[in-house]
This record gives sequence, C-alpha cells and structure tokens, in this order.
Amino acid sequence: MHKKIIIALMSGLLLIPTTIYASSKVRYSAGAGTLIEGDVTAVADADTAASEQKAETDVEEAEEDKEDAASEESKASEDESSDEDKKAVDASEIGAGAGSSKSIKEIAEEVEEKAAAEKDDLAGYKNLGIAKVADSLNVRKTAEENGEVVGKMRKNAACEIIETKDGWSHIKSGSVEGYVKADFLLSGDEARAKAEEVKTIVAKVNTTTLFVRGEASADSECLTMVPMDEELEITEGEEGDEWIKVAIDDDEGWVKAEYVDFEIKLEKALSTAELKYGQGVSELRVNLVNFSKKFLGNPYVWGGTSLTKGADCSGYVQSVFRNFGISLPRTSREQARCGTAISASEAKPGDLFFYAKYGRINHVAIYIGGGQVINASSPKTGIKISNAYYRKPAAVRRVISE
Repeated sequence: MHKKIIIALMSGLLLIPTTIYASSKVRYSAGAGTLIEGDVTAVADADTAASEQKAETDVEEAEEDKEDAASEESKASEDESSDEDKKAVDASEIGAGAGSSKSIKEIAEEVEEKAAAEKDDLAGYKNLGIAKVADSLNVRKTAEENGEVVGKMRKNAACEIIETKDGWSHIKSGSVEGYVKADFLLSGDEARAKAEEVKTIVAKVNTTTLFVRGEASADSECLTMVPMDEELEITEGEEGDEWIKVAIDDDEGWVKAEYVDFEIKLEKALSTAELKYGQGVSELRVNLVNFSKKFLGNPYVWGGTSLTKGADCSGYVQSVFRNFGISLPRTSREQARCGTAISASEAKPGDLFFYAKYGRINHVAIYIGGGQVINASSPKTGIKISNAYYRKPAAVRRVISE
C-alpha cells in the first residue's frame, strides 16, 4: 500500500510526483504550500482499514442483495401458491353450488338481496314504507281496526317497516310507532321510486357559523349568519358545486358548499299530541287555520297579496286575516307591532310567529298548532307548513281577541 504525494522543490518551480511509502514521515502545510515533517503511516493505515472495511461492506451488501432477491422470489412463489389455492377454493365452491339443490341464479339472487338489506335506503330507512293515501293514514297502537290512534301519516309520509303480518305493518316514523294497514303502504322498489319523486334535499350547516352572501363570492356582502345544524332549503345548485343558493325566509343567498352537508328529507308521521290544537281553541281560530291551509302549495311572489296567484309572507298573512274581518298592516315589521306579545309556549292556532335577521323582523308565519306554522316561504316552495322553531322566533303576537 502506498500513497502518492507531490513534493514542491524549494529551489525551483518544478513539481515532481514522488511516491512515499507508508513508513515515510511527512506533513503538508496547505497554507504555506510546503511539505513539513509528519506521520503518513497513520493515514496509510486508516486508508487501508477504510478500504478493507469498504470491501467487507460491499460483500455484505452483495449478500443482502442476494437474500432480498431470494426473499422476493419466495414471496412471488407464495403469492402464486396463494392464487392457486384461491382458485382451487373458488372452483370447489362453484362445484359445490352446482351440485347443491340451489341453482346459481338462486344463489346470485340471495347475494343481491343480502347486499340490498345491508345498504341503507333513502334518508336512512332500511325498509322504507310510503303512505299510499289521498289524505292521511291512521297509525294505531295495536293491529286492530278499533285500535287507539296514536298518530297519522300524511300522503307520501315515510316510515320504517319493522314487520308485516296478517295485513298489518308495524312501523316507526318520527316519534310515532304503531300499526297501519299494509294495503296503504308502498314498499320495496315502489316506495323508493315514490321517495325519489317527493324527497327534499336540504343543506345542513356543518360549521359553527355559516355566512349567507348576496352573490356566489367570498367578497360579496354577508346577508345573514346561520348557526350549526340548521337546515336550509336549496333553491339552486347541487352537491359538487362550489356555491349553492339557499332560501332564507323571504330572501335568498349563496353559501359555500363545503360548509354544508346535503341530506335527503322525507315527511314523517305526526303524533296525536302534535296534531292537537290544544284546549280552549275558539271556532274562529280553527276556521282561520283551516282556511289558511286551502292555499298550500300556491306560489310565493315578492310584494304579492293574492292567495291564489302569489303572495309574500306578510301579504299571505294579511289576506288570510282579512277574510275574517281582521285588518293588519302590509309588512311583517308593522304586523309585529299589532296585538299583544305572548311567549311561544302560550301560542294558540292563529297567533303570529315572527323571525328576524340582523335583529330586524323580516318574516311572519301563522301558528297552526302542534309546533308548526304555515307561511309563504320562498319562490321555490311557495306556501308551506314548517316547524315553528326552524329558527328561533324573534316575537310571538296575538291579534285574535277572545
């Protein structure tokens, strides 16, 4: 082993390559450009050791490479073996199926039925039922014609069918559980088809506070803010869009789609308690509510007062009450000053619920009992029945004197 160094002759500019063996003692001063006395032996020994170590490392790496290659080859062999085993099992199962009393078609149908049973139906129903009636379907406490009525399913209301036996279906819908005549329920593919036809898709807020903007832009004016879990009616757009348009009382605005979850809603049964108007309800109140319901589904028209051709929220309320000789102002803010202030818990059918935006009244609805209101909601839905507490009421007023 040797090391080549260059000796700079002090007497001239000529550089002569010289071989110094490991036993020589020299040192090179890089700063001065001269060679000085030193020990090259240690350097040579270090180089030798490094070289030997590298050789050993190369050998070890070569062995590891061989082992890795062998391992990969073994794994490939195992995979091939596993594939062959799987094929053998599959062939065995097919053979067993062919030799059994069930045909391949029957086995396939069973698999499909099992997969369908494991998959949730629309809106979370696993065994969906839809009320097939012109008006409403009684839900009874027992499976008997004279069983106590515990609730009602309106036309196209949905339920979970728990069991069907002897012409009766045991169902659960909303807070109501009981029995209905099976003949008045759609089920299976028919129920799914009807549900697809009557379903409503809402945008459920999934963030602490959702900004509703005038245009589909983060730079647009904020019209209002909506809290988490509130459900908004979608008037334009669909899942996958960056922005969707939603109805907010008499107004519409845009929200960022990433801040809402799209959910399918189907109408549910109402319990007898929810259907009751309560005690002490006058004939005038009952008649007013029944009259207001005659215009369900009629159009919403901003600035309108026609119960048939179209009205906005306050125009609808004004026209309904006018029919019973009660005069109210034109706007919801003015109507909120009429009558007497009461708490929501005191409300009777015919009382007025008011809602606000930015602290200002901007929507009014007629309470119909059972925690529900009827109102001219939006251009998309027109006159509809809503949960009275879909937003926190800003005020409740009694304008019918008794």
